[in-house]
Amino acid sequence: MAFEELLERAGGMGLFQVLQVATLLLPTIFTPFHMLLENFSAAIPDHRCWTHMLDNGSETSANLTYEALLAVSIPPGPDQQPHPCRRFRQPQWQLLDPNTTAANWSEAATEPCVDGWVYDHSTFTATVVTKWNLVCDSQGLKPMGQSIYMAGILVGSFIWGLLSYRLGRKPMLSWCCLQVAVAGTGTTFAPNFLIYCGLRFLSAFGLAGIILVLSTLIAEWTTTRRRAVTMMILGCTYSTGQMAVAGLAFILRDWQDLQLATSMPLLAFSLVSWSVRFGASSRRWLPESARWLIITGQPDRALQELKKVARINGHKEARKTLTIEVLMSSMKEEAVSARAHTSVLDLIRMPALRRRICTMLVVKSAELASGFCCPGERMLWNQPDLPHHLQDRALPHSTADDRRRLLAVSRPPGGNDGPPDQDGPPGPALAASAVLRYHPCGFQPGSPALPPRDPGSSTS
Repeated sequence: MAFEELLERAGGMGLFQVLQVATLLLPTIFTPFHMLLENFSAAIPDHRCWTHMLDNGSETSANLTYEALLAVSIPPGPDQQPHPCRRFRQPQWQLLDPNTTAANWSEAATEPCVDGWVYDHSTFTATVVTKWNLVCDSQGLKPMGQSIYMAGILVGSFIWGLLSYRLGRKPMLSWCCLQVAVAGTGTTFAPNFLIYCGLRFLSAFGLAGIILVLSTLIAEWTTTRRRAVTMMILGCTYSTGQMAVAGLAFILRDWQDLQLATSMPLLAFSLVSWSVRFGASSRRWLPESARWLIITGQPDRALQELKKVARINGHKEARKTLTIEVLMSSMKEEAVSARAHTSVLDLIRMPALRRRICTMLVVKSAELASGFCCPGERMLWNQPDLPHHLQDRALPHSTADDRRRLLAVSRPPGGNDGPPDQDGPPGPALAASAVLRYHPCGFQPGSPALPPRDPGSSTS
């Protein structure tokens, strides 16, 4: 805990940490905006083929209603609504006869929407789908665009950790915010869908850096005792952003306006992080991580940052107690270990670290699985045509299977069969117990025993 001692000398948790977290909440709250943006900016509105009779005002018949013209121009789809991707080659006037049977129109010649589509603008005035007509034969391009975005997140997750270690936390955070802002703004002016996808990839690439570097910068300026609370505040802010994006999309119905509204604040933060002076200090805000400065051989800069933090925290005696000698003696062992050659394989060579990583993987996998499995179970539960006896069996047993899997991976080799929070060593069992307790499918302490795998057998 060498650096922990230096933080305590600089005032521990004080005004500086409060202001730092408050400042970094801005990029935190806008991170989920970009993650969830395409749920609204790329929404698929109701649509149909463009037809001369319906959409060319000079050819509209004054003697027929819109519904009648629609019936003779557009064939019904599988749901008996106007087909979104086909139209009649010629108006089928016989369909206006109430005695017409299905055979009278099913044999009529149809064609694709060669003249384009007409979209329903009652919910969104414009989306990515309506701009580039990502419907019918081109509907596969929309999920491809989102896959490219997630690929940017994946690549950025590997790259930005290395760059922030070599170049610093602060410049990488500012650069990532600038990259997301510029790429996000650029998507509104993209001339085609290919360039749009490329800019979305760059935006996602930078967004991964914001997520990684921001949390690292905060953690390195926070004492161990308060770190969990600080990370919880960031998590709550992220969740607030997830809720706020729907409200913003409700106000801004045009995808370009929505894209600009979520990108420009990050541009402002990028500029603020470099140009705004904090108090009477000649250094600029945000300060670099003092821990990173020490382990990369910049103790003079680290000392300046620590003294500035101590001054903001009202720890005046730090001017005397914080010296280069104290700093180097406190961080000597950590600086030596930081210069040692390491690799990814070191993560699995140490038993304690390997156990923690495996536990984190299990917990994260359970979290992701719950997000995918539970909506399907709720859909199953809400099916009106499903017999009640199947509803009563399907949902409890599907959630029970999830619970069994988590219990299985949480038990140490040779462990007992009881709940993970009762017997056996802590660690994976305790973590899995916490996942079960807060699992969205409703696993609570004191819940009934698991039903048998075979509904007809007895509980073992």
